[in-house]
Amino acid sequence: MPFDEDTGLTPAGDGRWEGAVAEGWSTPRGPLGGYVMAIVMRGLELAVADPERQARSVTMHFLRPPHPGPVTVSATVERTGRSLTTVTGRLEQDGKLLGLAIGAYSKPYESPLLDELPMPMVGAPDGSVISGPGGTRIPPEFTERMVMEPRFGDPFFTRSEHGETGGWLGLREARPIDALAVAVLADAWFPAPWPRLSGLAPAPTIDLTVHFRSPLPARGPLLLGRFNSRHVRDGFFEEDGVLWSPDGALVAQSRQLGLLIGAQV
Repeated sequence: MPFDEDTGLTPAGDGRWEGAVAEGWSTPRGPLGGYVMAIVMRGLELAVADPERQARSVTMHFLRPPHPGPVTVSATVERTGRSLTTVTGRLEQDGKLLGLAIGAYSKPYESPLLDELPMPMVGAPDGSVISGPGGTRIPPEFTERMVMEPRFGDPFFTRSEHGETGGWLGLREARPIDALAVAVLADAWFPAPWPRLSGLAPAPTIDLTVHFRSPLPARGPLLLGRFNSRHVRDGFFEEDGVLWSPDGALVAQSRQLGLLIGAQV
């Protein structure tokens, strides 16, 4: 499958793997952060080496944007307990450190289900298209790999009073929605502050945390994502995201710190 090829790694010894940042994932400021994170998560999973231990929390800090081409992922298991493993990872390209990650992978514990995040009532997927002011398409390259049907928020760049975006989304290819796919979907929607702006402002990710809240792979083929931002200052904004499967199960929660470059209202 193309996504598995684009995130694939081959062993290089001593906790290191070789891979590549593929073409076709670009945004206005380098490859999509969630895609880059998925490459590193592939290395974290290989280091954990236990399919019963699912990703529960993964955080990645992005030091500099990669370019398409070879990369090296290294991963170290910092501690393995009876149920939970903590692992760290590094992403390098051309001898430079691009990103740092830390993840918690665990078997399930017995627990009640206490849910105060029900899925909002929205229209089912219908093939609608994301658009900007006047119905214009917003064409970052990576969106050609995605299905994205808007359900939340005002149109982009309309000086809205609210920073909210989201809708149905998924990978265009037929593939299980595992942890790597969830990482991409948690970052794939357009930045939540965009409706509040008057024009395009590239928004690279500084750090991204994804909490995986249900057994994976999730039911699909699309997830419903809702993303909000409440504070922009000194160019930085926070974005909180929630992803649900079509049956209403909470799949993931995310939070990232992003940077708006040249933003105007």
